[in-house]
Amino acid sequence: MIPFSAPENVKFCSRCATPMETRQIADKPRRVCPSCGFIHFTDPKVGVGVFVVNEGKILLVRRTMHPEIGKWSIPAGFLDAGENPAETAVREALEETNLEVAIEELIGVYHNPPGQGGASIFIMYKARLLGGTIQAGDDADAAAFFAPDDLPEIAFASTRAAIDRLKAKLATD
Repeated sequence: MIPFSAPENVKFCSRCATPMETRQIADKPRRVCPSCGFIHFTDPKVGVGVFVVNEGKILLVRRTMHPEIGKWSIPAGFLDAGENPAETAVREALEETNLEVAIEELIGVYHNPPGQGGASIFIMYKARLLGGTIQAGDDADAAAFFAPDDLPEIAFASTRAAIDRLKAKLATD
């Protein structure tokens, strides 16, 4: 197994173009440049999503992209360097559903193990619906609100965990 901390596809130094080699750095193998000493650190991919409940129903989109193509998830996307996670979540909701939302709170930060989601770290926000007409867009081919007890096949463990949490909260309210 190739360690995630030393990906073999990092073949050349991004600073001086010397072929990289794998060395033990502290507690992990890393790709290191033998010429200039540059160490390649693998950064996690961070995703953000927005969990919208309106009139007791959950906003979901059907994915047209891998991973989990054809399954349903909350509107979500990747966070780029320098972006504000909450603003990105609002933008993703608009791009994927044509709905305007406002962030209310942070639901949680989730870890997706390798191979179990597109993002290794996923930040999920709760938002309220402000307006717009629902219409699938961007990398979704359908968008709809679903009752918590009548859900389609859900992608990603983080979305399933948030829905389970919501169901538990609704049962106690």
